[in-house]
Amino acid sequence: MRKLFLFILVITAFGMQAQEIKWITMNEALAAQKKNPKKIVVDVYADWCGPCKMMDRNTFTDKNVINYINENFYAVKFNAEGTEEVTYNGKTFTNPKYQANKRGRNATHQFPLALQVRAYPSLVYFDEEGAVIQTIPGYFTPSQLEIYLKMMATDDYKEITTAEAWNAYQKAFEGTF
Repeated sequence: MRKLFLFILVITAFGMQAQEIKWITMNEALAAQKKNPKKIVVDVYADWCGPCKMMDRNTFTDKNVINYINENFYAVKFNAEGTEEVTYNGKTFTNPKYQANKRGRNATHQFPLALQVRAYPSLVYFDEEGAVIQTIPGYFTPSQLEIYLKMMATDDYKEITTAEAWNAYQKAFEGTF
């Protein structure tokens, strides 16, 4: 009986796949946009950043967040102090001051500097043609992130041009996460 239970447990475990955000590189996202236009959301993080790790652990593992991002965006996880080479708007961005053996903080990559990212984590949203819509810094829980994801995915951001419009949008927004 115990062997049967273990067998069923193993089969069930292999049958269930953990649901995850389909992270790709920025270059892959930009190439994918050319074939299938879709917005991009970039999680700009640093390895040493506590709130970044909390977003990974608490927000990007939420099934509603995972489903919504996978359905509506190309998702990019970008290390702001890493070495990934990015070609964006005809320019190649690197991290020439990166020090491979350095512990803790490292040099900032040129790409987040060009995007004017000033804090980690930051989410940078791009439209279907690769133009930056907005950079939104900070840690968000799933329910806090929902309004931004839906506002960007549905193009509601285009109608929000004043602080009053943003306040009205927030007040009227009914989250489901």
